[in-house]
Amino acid sequence: MNVPKRPRKKSGAEKRRFDPAVFLETAAKGRVVAAHRKREILFAQGDDADAIFYIQKGKVKVTVVSKHGKEAVVAILGADEFVGEGCLIGQPKRLATASAMTDCVTMRVEKTEIMRVLRDEPTFSQMFVAHILARNARVEEDLVDQLFNSTEKRLARLLLLLANFGKEGRPEPVIAKISQETLAEMVGTTRSRVSHFMNKFRKAGFIDYNGHLEVHSSLLSVVLADHPRTIEPP
Repeated sequence: MNVPKRPRKKSGAEKRRFDPAVFLETAAKGRVVAAHRKREILFAQGDDADAIFYIQKGKVKVTVVSKHGKEAVVAILGADEFVGEGCLIGQPKRLATASAMTDCVTMRVEKTEIMRVLRDEPTFSQMFVAHILARNARVEEDLVDQLFNSTEKRLARLLLLLANFGKEGRPEPVIAKISQETLAEMVGTTRSRVSHFMNKFRKAGFIDYNGHLEVHSSLLSVVLADHPRTIEPP
């Protein structure tokens, strides 16, 4: 007589499969989902560094103010990016200010909670490490850009990045209203130079102004162009 096999009890890990997307969309202990109005500050330079923020919707601007009061824009972040990760490497205070460039939705994850998840959930850890490595590569590219590329190329690259060029899907319009002063700060030049090249890009059909800035993939030709350089004799 065949005796039917009793179904094997599933382990706790099998019952509960960790889903990073669900984690980053669900408020719970140590996690708070909040909406922010344009220009609202998520955290300010000098605040206690006790949490990270995951951007669900909108764009966030990261700025640093020097001891002499000069402000610099160091990053503009969008959906599916993190900000405030410095708390995970022991930074006691915020080194920058993060503010909403548009209406935003974020999830604030307390340091203790994010540390627990990184320790206990390999799926989330892999995703987070990939994010950190991509951010590090972006910082290195920014440094190379500042050191070796012309103002025109730096501005073209920045506009493409703001339009998410190179990510999945087609480039999107830069919906957030970004002033030429902000672009100048990020590129490392003057507002008049930014205005000059923006007009040049528009005349060439690389960008459009229709109530918002729209960036076309053809702008990539400016970044890829290899202008001849004069080499000084030794």
